[in-house]
Amino acid sequence: MAAEDSRGTAPNDGLRADVLGVAGIVFLVMAAVAPLTGVIVVAALAITLGNGGGTPASFLIVALILLLFSVGYAQMSKKLVSAGGFYAFVVRGLGRTGGLVAGFIATIGYNFFVVGTIGTSGFFLQTVIADMTGFTMHWYLWGLLSLLVCFLFARSGVDFSARVLGVALVLEVLVLLVFDFAVLFRTGFRIEAFSVHSVFGSGSLAIGLLLAATGFLGFEATALFGEEAKRPFRTIPRATYTAICAIGFILAFTTWAVVSATGVSQAQSTAAAHLEDGDLLFSLSTEYLGSVFTDIMRILLLISLTAAMLAFHNSASRYLFSLGRAGVLPRGLARTRGNGVPQPALAVNAVFGTVVAGLFALGELDPIGSLVPSMIGFGTLCVLALQMLAALSIVVWFRRVRDPRWWSTCIAPGIGFVCLAAIVTMAIVNFDIVAGSEALAVNLLPLLLAVALIAGVSYGAYLRRFKPAVYEGLSTDIERFDIPNSPAAAGEPQ
Repeated sequence: MAAEDSRGTAPNDGLRADVLGVAGIVFLVMAAVAPLTGVIVVAALAITLGNGGGTPASFLIVALILLLFSVGYAQMSKKLVSAGGFYAFVVRGLGRTGGLVAGFIATIGYNFFVVGTIGTSGFFLQTVIADMTGFTMHWYLWGLLSLLVCFLFARSGVDFSARVLGVALVLEVLVLLVFDFAVLFRTGFRIEAFSVHSVFGSGSLAIGLLLAATGFLGFEATALFGEEAKRPFRTIPRATYTAICAIGFILAFTTWAVVSATGVSQAQSTAAAHLEDGDLLFSLSTEYLGSVFTDIMRILLLISLTAAMLAFHNSASRYLFSLGRAGVLPRGLARTRGNGVPQPALAVNAVFGTVVAGLFALGELDPIGSLVPSMIGFGTLCVLALQMLAALSIVVWFRRVRDPRWWSTCIAPGIGFVCLAAIVTMAIVNFDIVAGSEALAVNLLPLLLAVALIAGVSYGAYLRRFKPAVYEGLSTDIERFDIPNSPAAAGEPQ
């Protein structure tokens, strides 16, 4: 018998089923998006470097692109449930080797994200608490404290994480809506933000769309929690649509409030003036609601950053768990506690984050100037590439099984794929903007995508020749959770 854990329950190799509804999954993925952080960082960048006063439209356009992709995503989610998320989608559509490439990209990306959140959480905890109380502690220690809290929360169960993240998310959204309506009632929203000139003529729409797309990162994690969802074949599609619509509304509505408060024509120059200090929203909040409310917003920013870390910590562990269960990574990663939590995978992610962030700290490198742009920037590129591969896989698989629904399984996801491919291309070409750094070492990071491609193809060939059972298991693992009587692996490439 397996040894019992500290709670008296035996560890096993299965996630806990039937614990997450639509709301729980939405909380998990939207916490990763971190709306408050998104407005403070992403919206400010998009206004400055993108299309200025037309930025609210950029968020809506990206939401539309992702909804088109999600039409096919929803259909695939009704055929496939796996903790491997988009990795499992790519296995189904592009074959086992393609799935390995996607799995490596996803694992690298989400683990890098957690490292980046150690830097952001540590830096802002250090700065805000020092400003408010005078107490100082090194950013790395603050970051590790946040990671420890997140590890303990994640270890307590995904349903517990969902409740914690739900509270954090509600507080974030409420504080943003208070600001939005303060602007609406005092200044009014400027409809010219959606004029042709504002959207297409004030700055770069392409860069605006690219940066707006980073504001939605995290929505794709809905698929990761399929095995833990209640009635997953309905819950996952609904959670995906809900998350995209909610993210799009919050970011577009609040950005509309920001550009209305600054003046649509002056939005770009005003945002640029506040870019170095990152205080555009804080300065407007002080003007419209006073310093006390702004201090509350600063505190909620700390909660938002920790919530994002918890969400990415959970997501990274699901990819490690899934690859461990398939035998691609050590099978010990597929072990779970009695409450269905993949604790070894959580521990590996935490150790990875601690070590990598520690190297930056030992080198006395600035977290915001070095760690955050390199880790978050490359993590962003990985997730965008993963979304693109998933969109292509959906189209390929449904064409292979000759599905008659052309709109939902070919045209809509096909348009989504083309748009996502364009965004990925822009992200690679403009990686210095995505990463917020012009350092050569940072801008060479996209080459790791090529490394993941070569590694996936090479490892796939190795497994196929020398470990055929493991290679075969890349597809049989995800097929264990197919909906009964679905045309699961029909025509799947080898």
